[in-house]
Amino acid sequence: MGRLVVIEGLDGAGKRTLTEALMKALHDSGETVTTLAFPRYGESVHADLVREALHRGHGDLADSVYGMGLLYALDRRGAAETIADAVKQHDVVLLDRYVASNAAYGAARLHQDADGEFVRWVREVEIARFGLPVPDTQILLRVSPEVAAERAERRAGTETGRAKDAFESDDDLQVRCARVYDQLAARSWLSPWHVVDGTTGSDAPALARSLVHPG
Repeated sequence: MGRLVVIEGLDGAGKRTLTEALMKALHDSGETVTTLAFPRYGESVHADLVREALHRGHGDLADSVYGMGLLYALDRRGAAETIADAVKQHDVVLLDRYVASNAAYGAARLHQDADGEFVRWVREVEIARFGLPVPDTQILLRVSPEVAAERAERRAGTETGRAKDAFESDDDLQVRCARVYDQLAARSWLSPWHVVDGTTGSDAPALARSLVHPG
């Protein structure tokens, strides 16, 4: 059985860049690795509904924290078998966002912390009820909300189809979300966490070794 590793962080933190660096480092060390990113836009009807809602579609759907949270959860539920199969076939499975994203953003929208009702609800729905695989470890790619916002703005201006959505455009939400992420990591929510400085960059080979050979 391989290891399920999740990369978390604010929009614009650099999760895709870190995923690519870890993939290379793992390949170079002889490990088999595959990746999956959430939401699965273009593959899952639930993910597509999320994207449309975040860009002002479907009336007031985006205003419902629990409604959006359930769509995110259903997107992952649809990929549960794919994730389980990937873990059986590879040494490492890297996920760009997972259950903790739902917990962090929903709690932040409701002005709750990591001990609040929304985080408990996410765990009950996604892990206990939907039976999603629990990560072996999670990586928090930590950057300041200001740096994340600057990167998201730059990405929106240079990449086709990457216009900022309602969550990315809410600076106060990003600040609260960063705080909840820190709390989740400190509490080892679901599994142990590694905290990586996303401003200075990470030592991908060293991080890859710690993922394959923890402790």
